[in-house]
Amino acid sequence: LERLQQNYGDRGLTVLGVPCNQFAGQEPGSAEEIQTFCSTTYGVSFPLLEKVDVNGDGRHPLYTELTRLADADGEAGDVQWNFEKFVISPAGEPVARIRPRSEPESTEVVAAIEAHLPG
Repeated sequence: LERLQQNYGDRGLTVLGVPCNQFAGQEPGSAEEIQTFCSTTYGVSFPLLEKVDVNGDGRHPLYTELTRLADADGEAGDVQWNFEKFVISPAGEPVARIRPRSEPESTEVVAAIEAHLPG
């Protein structure tokens, strides 16, 4: 994800990290602990938001909207696992949903980003 930010940031991409502890307890720390871990371990420079729930009754309103978007297989609904990716257009519309099995620099992710970058 950091490489995507570095490669496309000057063209208008902003990667946003949204920590969630709903998948095998992989994000148990505080926002500050998560930020420190990501920046020191992975060199993350893009914004990390507060930890939220992405599924269930406590789902953050953003994810209520995002999970309505179908993936390439036509499936909408709950986030399946960490690192599910959503591409949001410059106009603020969700335009692509990419499941966790696709790496951040996969053809699927890069094509979705490039198709919606300005200019």
